[in-house]
Amino acid sequence: MNDNTLNPFALKIAFGVLLGFSLSRIGFSSYDELHKMFVFADWRMFFTFAGALVLTTLMFQVVLQRRFKVSRPIHRGTILGGMLFGLGWALAGGCPSIPLVQLGEGKVLALFTITGIVAGVLVFRFVQRRYLRWDVGSCSV
Repeated sequence: MNDNTLNPFALKIAFGVLLGFSLSRIGFSSYDELHKMFVFADWRMFFTFAGALVLTTLMFQVVLQRRFKVSRPIHRGTILGGMLFGLGWALAGGCPSIPLVQLGEGKVLALFTITGIVAGVLVFRFVQRRYLRWDVGSCSV
């Protein structure tokens, strides 16, 4: 291995730490701050999140137009999944990455959220395999 190349795993870890630090500093790991966003009591967090969403959407459009032509119908589980994701986010005070940030901040109760995330994934896998049998396709583009 060439000494001048960066280890991709180390680069991902560094990016994750930087992202976690940024999320912590702007308040995304605070249940109180997120609660204010969800009840529209403080627009700062809402506009931060909306701005990040718009920027990410635009960047994905640029990347996808240059690399791929993707046209897929909306999966029938997307609406229900989005609603469950939002409900879980509002109840737990964070999306799946935030409990890791909270854990890094020393908030041990984040382990309950992480446990809930893992349990939810396992329950979905069971229900999907046993009852739904939806074609979940692939996340790769």
